Amino acid sequence: MVELSNVALSYSLKRKGETPALKGINVQFDAGKFSTIIGPSGCGKTSLIKIIAGLITPSEGAVLINGIPLEGICKQAALIFQDYGLLPWKTVRANAELPLRLRGGFNNGDREKVESLLAEFGIASFANSYPGELSGGMKQRLAIVRALAAGPRLLLMDEPFSSLDALTREDAQDFLLSVQYERRLTIIMITHSIEEAVYLSDSVYVMNGNNPGSITEHITVTRDREASGERFRGEAFFQEYCNVLREACHGQGNRK
Repeated sequence: MVELSNVALSYSLKRKGETPALKGINVQFDAGKFSTIIGPSGCGKTSLIKIIAGLITPSEGAVLINGIPLEGICKQAALIFQDYGLLPWKTVRANAELPLRLRGGFNNGDREKVESLLAEFGIASFANSYPGELSGGMKQRLAIVRALAAGPRLLLMDEPFSSLDALTREDAQDFLLSVQYERRLTIIMITHSIEEAVYLSDSVYVMNGNNPGSITEHITVTRDREASGERFRGEAFFQEYCNVLREACHGQGNRK
């Protein structure tokens, strides 16, 4: 669904001039698959996600969505940032309705869609509450509801679970997998967690810590998701994948 061809990005800084952030990004993200991008802080992961979303124009190269060059904002994508981007002065319902209202022409069908999503994600009873009154897990669900309200086929996520405690994070991971499976979404997510990348992904892309950043490894995670479910974390080959990815992150492996 998403193809990046020789993508590079440079920032103009007053004191340093042109500063390269990304270089030589050539990668394809398959439709209906869950992909994660992992790498050290500062390697350009967030910049890469913003390029796919159309929020940043690359200095070189092209981004194709379903074979069509991306120009401007990617209308097929929804983006969830690390802090969720919820508006604290708006209720849960108003936050969920936001993308539809910004589009214009908000109608009864849109209202029913939002109410259905709130119910499906288990936060309908909090519709009149404010984000500050929600737990971390519920904020994360609200962010996904708001993203799905606009009907995207591509979900981009930047460290969406980093603020959650360990058990809530695992629950959130399982919930996200169920959402992706039921809706056949294409998901591209940034994470710093090796275990999270292995558990969620069909494919893991490793970025280096050099300047400029680039993708140095592609690891395919093969398993029967429906059959293994949560047991995958406790299986031996889960740890084997984690070790392979850990070596790749440290630059010790060259596995595809």
